[in-house]
Amino acid sequence: MAKKLRVGVIFGGRSGEHEVSIRSAASVIESIDRTKYDVVPVAISREGKWLSPAEAFHLLPSAAQTALPVKLAADVRDAVTILGDPSHTGLLSFDRNGGPVSSQKLDVVFPVLHGPFGEDGTLQGLLEMANIPYVGCGVLASACGMDKVAMKLLFLQAGLPMCKYVWFLRSQWQKDRKGIVRTIKRKIGLPCFVKPANLGSSVGVSRAHDKESLERAVDLAAQYDRKIVVEEAVDAREIECAVIGNDEPKASLPGEYVIHDNSAGFLDYTEKYTKTGNVEFVVPAPISKSLATRIQKMALTAFQSIDGAGLARVDFFLRRHSNELLINELNTMPGLTEVSGYPKMWTASGLSYTEMLNVLIELALERHREKSTTKISRT
Repeated sequence: MAKKLRVGVIFGGRSGEHEVSIRSAASVIESIDRTKYDVVPVAISREGKWLSPAEAFHLLPSAAQTALPVKLAADVRDAVTILGDPSHTGLLSFDRNGGPVSSQKLDVVFPVLHGPFGEDGTLQGLLEMANIPYVGCGVLASACGMDKVAMKLLFLQAGLPMCKYVWFLRSQWQKDRKGIVRTIKRKIGLPCFVKPANLGSSVGVSRAHDKESLERAVDLAAQYDRKIVVEEAVDAREIECAVIGNDEPKASLPGEYVIHDNSAGFLDYTEKYTKTGNVEFVVPAPISKSLATRIQKMALTAFQSIDGAGLARVDFFLRRHSNELLINELNTMPGLTEVSGYPKMWTASGLSYTEMLNVLIELALERHREKSTTKISRT
């Protein structure tokens, strides 16, 4: 029997998507193939502290806890970290005095983190320094996938159609609110959507319909990022497509979020992650085969435009009056909860949740092997 791989599942984190990350990690832990992998859970607190596997165990819901070794609950709760030092590949534990006491080898890391300090290339950079294989996009793709402005510039270079938008810095807003409001009205118009450039799960996103609500929306977005994006309000259906792979990625059947009753006017945090009955994710999306093919091709183009690897979810707008297809954004670590679209689209495409995790881990190891063939010095 082949030796099991040790998979470090890192979750939580400092972003506003902390709770979603815990739910995504729980789904991964519950569904992972236990005949192939031993899971080492590692949580990061809201303050950025790395918690031991024992502490991480107690943050997970009971269903996920039953998928982990019982002894974790009683393990010593030493502080842990991953060092950017390839001679210490794995999870290093420290005693109360800060001295290293033990290390656990990690064959691969699954960074189930959403938002800043996890999905934005920061953790990926640490894992690169440590020479540990990891699931998902690399440093560049993760950073570009998080920053909506950089992402849009790459989409534009790739020839992908988008809705109208403007962006500006928080410091510019603080100096010239009136001037920026005038620019938004002239270039975008009202209503419009205001977003932090570097966040997900609709955190900090608002729909503005007049000058007063626009100013409130920008003030809110500015609490979450120094860069703010304002986009035109599009009367459109919301279509998604899942991508998996490295250099030769594949796209799933598209799915669609159907909103039955939503007072927010868009798919907000509550609607995405709470079973309210107001929103239904339908997969396959009720669209023509030719349109589904176009969406898949555009999803792959978007993925390759940021140099994606592993996985991503690509979101689209389909204008109701003209059926014009627009790319909205790409998420390099999409939600993996029980209500998330990414695993649902692969299930509908013939890849179960457990099989999907197998593929993602294999892709991580494949990419790590490929990168190891690259020379990094002249010797």
